[in-house]
Amino acid sequence: MESLTAVHPVTLDCEALSVREINRVLRALPDGSEVRLVAPRGRHNLAVGIEHPLSITIDGNAGYFIGGLGGSRTGGPSITVDGFVGWSVGENLMGGTIRIRGSASQSAGASACGGTIVVEGDASLRAGISLKGGTVAVAGDAGAMSGFMAQAGTILIGGNAGAGLGDSLYEAVIYVAGRIDSLGADARVEELTEDDVDAVKSLVAQTGFDHIAPGDVTRVGSARQLYHFRSEHHGAY
Repeated sequence: MESLTAVHPVTLDCEALSVREINRVLRALPDGSEVRLVAPRGRHNLAVGIEHPLSITIDGNAGYFIGGLGGSRTGGPSITVDGFVGWSVGENLMGGTIRIRGSASQSAGASACGGTIVVEGDASLRAGISLKGGTVAVAGDAGAMSGFMAQAGTILIGGNAGAGLGDSLYEAVIYVAGRIDSLGADARVEELTEDDVDAVKSLVAQTGFDHIAPGDVTRVGSARQLYHFRSEHHGAY
């Protein structure tokens, strides 16, 4: 499909169009277009693979993999979901922003390499799993094993964190405003520096999570003991 020329607001009806048709239209729209997807009714794979700057609003609850494989190193779409989302919102995100006005199911931001995923409610298990450079910000609580094998990037949790936080963490950093149930293997609490406070201040300004006091968060990083196999540590693998 050739690129469309109109940049005025576009409305796409998820009941009248297939997911493939919706994503085909989104990819064809020119930079700067505003789009509203109505009646999503939990549809999966909406706004997947959108690399260019669009403003997309999904008007209701959506399903799995919303906004996945989107953006690029230089930017990407701005996606807002006025509702809840299923598994793996923003999976493999490269750039742009995804904002969830409700809560997110498991694996929010899985393997994201760039961009920002904002969850205004709670996030379920494994938020930020295998994060590779993006940012995952959760206003409320995050479930067990959040930050599992996170390699780079930042996770901000405005509420409490479940068990096994940061298990097998590499170079990503996790900030938690509330209580931590338990840390995973090779994760540790580290001293909060002025640079950390500045980073959290910036995230609070970006996300609007003004219930977070940047100077009162807990920083979780890697103890760097699992980078290489050592026989005496075999029980931790």
